[in-house]
Amino acid sequence: MAELICVVCPKSCHLIADDDLNVTGNGCERGAAYARRELEDPVRTLTSTVRISGAALCRCPVRTRAPIPKGLIFDAMRLLDAIDLTAPVEEGFVVIEDICGTRIPFVTTRGMTKV
Repeated sequence: MAELICVVCPKSCHLIADDDLNVTGNGCERGAAYARRELEDPVRTLTSTVRISGAALCRCPVRTRAPIPKGLIFDAMRLLDAIDLTAPVEEGFVVIEDICGTRIPFVTTRGMTKV
């Protein structure tokens, strides 16, 4: 049995899922679907920063373009440690094309001009 708090809508229903993934406590069907996804294959959108040279700031924000499996988060963060961008970069610039075989990229979320 697992207990979760639904994050799909502002109601924040307290969900209980049994071993067969039968969900109770949900105020809508989206909550039940969320609980099943979270228990079977949890995913997260990962946000972080990478080093950048030649810009007014020393770090550039990045995020995954889509959620990645939760179990790959630490491996994905290690990939970012090796990145050192050089200004200028545009918002949406692909920093890493394929995160750990998922075919999901890391992209910049802010453009950075050269100083």
